[in-house]
This record gives sequence, C-alpha cells and structure tokens, in this order.
Amino acid sequence: MKQQFVVSAEEAGVRIDRYLSERCGEISRSYLQKLMKEQMVLVDDNPVKSNYKVNAGDRIELSIPEATEPEIVPEEMVLDILYEDKDIILINKPKGMVVHPAAGHYSGTLVNGLMAHCRDDLSGINGIMRPGIVHRIDMDTTGVLIVCKNDMSHNSIAQQLKEHTITRKYYAVVHGILKEDEGTIHAPIGRHPIDRKKMSINEKNGREAITHYRVLERFRQFTYVECQLETGRTHQIRVHMASIGHPLLGDAVYGPAKCPFRLEGQTLHAGVLGIIHPRSGKYMEFTAPLPEYFEDLLRKLRTT
Repeated sequence: MKQQFVVSAEEAGVRIDRYLSERCGEISRSYLQKLMKEQMVLVDDNPVKSNYKVNAGDRIELSIPEATEPEIVPEEMVLDILYEDKDIILINKPKGMVVHPAAGHYSGTLVNGLMAHCRDDLSGINGIMRPGIVHRIDMDTTGVLIVCKNDMSHNSIAQQLKEHTITRKYYAVVHGILKEDEGTIHAPIGRHPIDRKKMSINEKNGREAITHYRVLERFRQFTYVECQLETGRTHQIRVHMASIGHPLLGDAVYGPAKCPFRLEGQTLHAGVLGIIHPRSGKYMEFTAPLPEYFEDLLRKLRTT
C-alpha cells in the first residue's frame, strides 16, 4: 500500500519520521524508521534517512509492505468480547495482559489470543507483531480496547484517533483530595530526558496532550475520578495526574513506591470507548464494567 503527502510551508523543518508519525495515525515511529532503512520512504523519488528534515513542497511517498503471516503462535484463550462484527472487535482487557508481543512477552498476549480467535481476519498495517492493533492500553490497565479486522477499519479508526474524535473515558483512584470538581490538564508529553522507559511533561520535545478530569467521589486520602482523553499519548493519564500532585494509586512508576493496598499496578480502567463505525458511519459506544479488584477497592475506601 502506498501513501503520498506534500509538505506544506507550516510543516517544514521537522524530521521526516516525526512528520510521518503525525500524519499516519497509529503507525509507530520505530516502524517508520525501519521502512526508511529499507528505502520504502521516498522524497521526490529519492530514499532518505529518518533524520531528514522535510521542506515545503517535498513530495513524500510511503510504501507499506503487504502484511505477511505474523510469526506469532496463536493461543486459544478466553477473551471477554464486548462486541464483534466483520470489521472490528471490542475486547475488555484484563489486568496483567500485554496487548502485543514485544521483548520479554512473546506469548500470552492479547494478539496471541486474537490470532486464534480471528485467524486471518486482522489488519496488517501496524506490522507482523501487532496485527489488528490500532491503539493499546498498558499491561496493568483494564478495559475497552478496539481491534481492527481489516485495513479499511484500521485506517478509519486511526484517523478518528488522529482527529481526537473518539470518546475515551477512564476511571482511576488517585492519591490526595482533588479540590476542584473538574479540570483540564494541557501539557505536552514526551520521553523522560533521563529515564527513557518513562514519559514526562516535556515542553521542548513532547507532543500535545490534553486530559479532562471529573471527580466522582472523595475519600479520606484518595479521590475517585473519571478522566476523558482528548489525545492519547503513552501513559498520558498517569503522567498528567502525577504532574498535578495526584498520581494514580498503585502506580509505582509515577507515584509512591509503597502502596497501602495489595494492588498489581495502577488503578486505571478504560470504561467507555465511543467510535464512528468504519462501515456504517454510525456512532457506537461500548462500556466495560469495573473489574472486581477495583470495586473491592472502592468498598474499602468508603469504609476507612
């Protein structure tokens, strides 16, 4: 599949890998860099490296190879399917499940289960390691995840993600008492300048990130909140809430190392996902109930 772009004057001066990652939705920057090494990205018919800075008027041609059979072993597993048709499948992801294979996690991932369930019906745009995956949620985050069964639906959902038109509501318990009933955090997120495994508020190299939050319930030392994403950066809610002094309960990466409750990672649940269906054009909204551990935690907080 080939995609073509013409650089405008306003877009000139940025690295081509960044330019393409912003224009191509959820195709990863690392995958784009791999395509450039294979000379699958041409500027005015000439191959370029990933550090090439685009100029106004550049004609860029991006060739995405046809999806090959993923080198992933299908694994029969019980999937909590919220909805499924010939274009999309909505999964309620459990805690502790990795979305797609990566270093250290080549089995037991959601993709392994999807390969067994969907067989050949998964989009191939994001490469052989992430068939069907158009967005992801962290291993310890639970809730709604959409998977695309073909490239048409993948392109549609990726465009909706890029245009910030998808409804995404998350539920979290944060440290401390939020004074305001609602608010918006508008702060760019990028790689942490020292710890490359973490994200941080990065004014210089970060990408725009917007999170709207609303208080649902206040406890003695914690607050139960709903967070609605306008953008979808890596670890966005975790980083944003920590940046205002209210890290997620159980988040040892961005919050206190010690947790007063027995939790496995952050208390974060993707509760609502709303999309325009790629084929019908109708708005559809999907809801995943709070997991049992989350409900138990809320009951404890209400009695302490």
